[in-house]
Amino acid sequence: METVILGKTGIRVPKNGFGALPIQRISKEDTIYLLHKALDHGMYYFDTARFYTDSEEKLGAAFHDRRERIILSTKTGATTAEAFWKDLETSLGLLRTSYIDIYQFHNPAFCPKPGDGTGLYEAMLEARKQGKVRHIGITNHRLAVAEEAITSGLYETLQFPFSYLASENDLRIVRMCREADMGFIAMKALAGGLITDSAAAYAYMGQFTHVVPIWGIQRESELDEFLSYQETPPEMTPERQARIEQDRKELSGNFCRGCGYCEPCPAGIEINNCNRMSLFLQRAPLSVYLTAEWAEKMKKIEGCLHCNQCASKCPYGLNTPELLQQNYEDFKKMWKY
Repeated sequence: METVILGKTGIRVPKNGFGALPIQRISKEDTIYLLHKALDHGMYYFDTARFYTDSEEKLGAAFHDRRERIILSTKTGATTAEAFWKDLETSLGLLRTSYIDIYQFHNPAFCPKPGDGTGLYEAMLEARKQGKVRHIGITNHRLAVAEEAITSGLYETLQFPFSYLASENDLRIVRMCREADMGFIAMKALAGGLITDSAAAYAYMGQFTHVVPIWGIQRESELDEFLSYQETPPEMTPERQARIEQDRKELSGNFCRGCGYCEPCPAGIEINNCNRMSLFLQRAPLSVYLTAEWAEKMKKIEGCLHCNQCASKCPYGLNTPELLQQNYEDFKKMWKY
């Protein structure tokens, strides 16, 4: 089994992390079964967040009696010291643990630092002093914030979107983390579901010895797929390289990564999925998306208020309302209302 050391933390984890955002969508019973199976087969790094509704609670139910066997990271979206402590105590309670291995600031619009007036970093240091947090991390979708976090020397890990669709700027962030001995945790290694060849994605990640991808998992079949890669890691073959190049060609330019930071929408539009419909129709069985349920969701785009709240919150600078309309037009060509 391939492993990676997360930079200055010294933590060694499998090159195969479990992203616990999707377990919000399944029952507690099914979640516990899935999490236990993952651990029993060597996957022991689990990443969640206070923002992920009942994800922390489910992880706590699964691992409270085997805490010493796992590495656990979670996140706070707090913008004040008071909210930080509330989030931390809530997370500790739900996770049923006395400490968090890696506690991360969750996609802040700025890089928290000592003396910035928010008290956030000072609170993080105090939490580490108290033993409630062992290592300090940050997650982000913004290149400028990620770069500042690396050069600040204040953080031990960075969680950042990274897949074989990465831009040269993204690759620069990956290289900077290696040079700074900072753990790099790759979120969205399947580009929010747009990459459908997980073996190619895994083989690509294998080229970066300091990168740990976390895969969003909610089905046993998905778990089995990634567990199989621990025994026989997919290698970069000419066929996989060709698949990667084809995907890069098809997905070049502006496309929605599905991060969800544009939501909620005041008009009730499911932006992160509706904004990728054109690509879903190209890359998945049509029967999955050409349904009455999806037609109803897409039709809500007609009620867009053009308030531009979504565009202002997009970390990738997309013209979200315009992209929604483009996706709606593509959908209407195939679904007759």
